[in-house]
Amino acid sequence: MKEEQNLRTKILRLSDLQQKVSQWKDEGKTVAFTNGCFDILHAGHIASLQEAAQQGDKLVVALNADASVRGLKGDSRPINNEDARAVVVAALGMVDAVIIFSEPTPKELIIALKPNVLVKGGDYKVEDIAGAKEVIGWGGKVIINPIVEGFSTTKIIEKMRT
Repeated sequence: MKEEQNLRTKILRLSDLQQKVSQWKDEGKTVAFTNGCFDILHAGHIASLQEAAQQGDKLVVALNADASVRGLKGDSRPINNEDARAVVVAALGMVDAVIIFSEPTPKELIIALKPNVLVKGGDYKVEDIAGAKEVIGWGGKVIINPIVEGFSTTKIIEKMRT
């Protein structure tokens, strides 16, 4: 129980996270930001988060709220609720802060936090990434990490059903 309480100190509300990011920047730290559903955590997620963490001194992970996951993945998702997913992501050593967001994209969150680096996994084009234009506009950079082949939450769920 004590460990879970400590992990929860990494799961922040926007106002608290804004203060934390400001403090990190005042200390000269580079803040990287990434986002995702992270429903059933797998090796592909870990690789993506490790690569994101290498882009800065601190890593903020924005986690899609349950309603947002349903909108993206369908009514049978998420498998794990947002609180459980937040605790699991917060438990990862490379993650410094977790925030849950309900909006369709994390664009407003990115604007509010102003990270130095925006990291997205997948086969996106920079111009298609929510918040990329803004990050570049304030002098930050956008990094696209390739997807690690062979890992998919959807495929894990399908395999479990067969």
